[in-house]
Amino acid sequence: MDPEEIRRARPDHPIADLIAHRWSPYAYADRPVSDEDLRSLFEAARWAASSYNEQPWSYIVATKADPEAYGKVFSCLNEGNRAWAGAAPALAIGCASLNHARNGKRNEAAEHDLGSASASLALQAIALGMHVHQMIGILPDRVREVFRVPEGVRPLTGIAIGYLGDPDALPENLRPRDLTPKGRKPLAEFVFGGAWGEKSSIVG
Repeated sequence: MDPEEIRRARPDHPIADLIAHRWSPYAYADRPVSDEDLRSLFEAARWAASSYNEQPWSYIVATKADPEAYGKVFSCLNEGNRAWAGAAPALAIGCASLNHARNGKRNEAAEHDLGSASASLALQAIALGMHVHQMIGILPDRVREVFRVPEGVRPLTGIAIGYLGDPDALPENLRPRDLTPKGRKPLAEFVFGGAWGEKSSIVG
């Protein structure tokens, strides 16, 4: 079974191929990601939209080419994610600056904007033949300690980056996750019109 084919989206309405092929694998191949390709991923994140163009995202990144740095990032993942993410050749931590640089007030869009940047990163990965897996399961206090993250910045997500591996190499409890077709709610369940929960007329 080809995980790429199994996990590819089968949308009800036309979407771009990059979006259809984006998914979050657990199995990663023992194949390094070049610095050039990593730069492309973070360049894609750089050009994401953000409130007031604040660009409130930051990333801590390490590859297996630097085992010490990689080990530091890996140690910031929770136990469940350590079970698989250590196979990825690159790991990152996504952080959001919680206050506006322009006036010091709370940036209510900061975490949204980090998500937007990371979504751009994920799609760029697909364009380069790679996949990323974002995870909320990190140890924020450890990120702060190990990387001296300043106050006002929230370590929020981990990101595994690399090429697809063999699901058979995964722990048995994780294997089905790379071999199960994707499902999503239909538009009628989240695109509303006249009132909350009332589907929009565009849905049909």
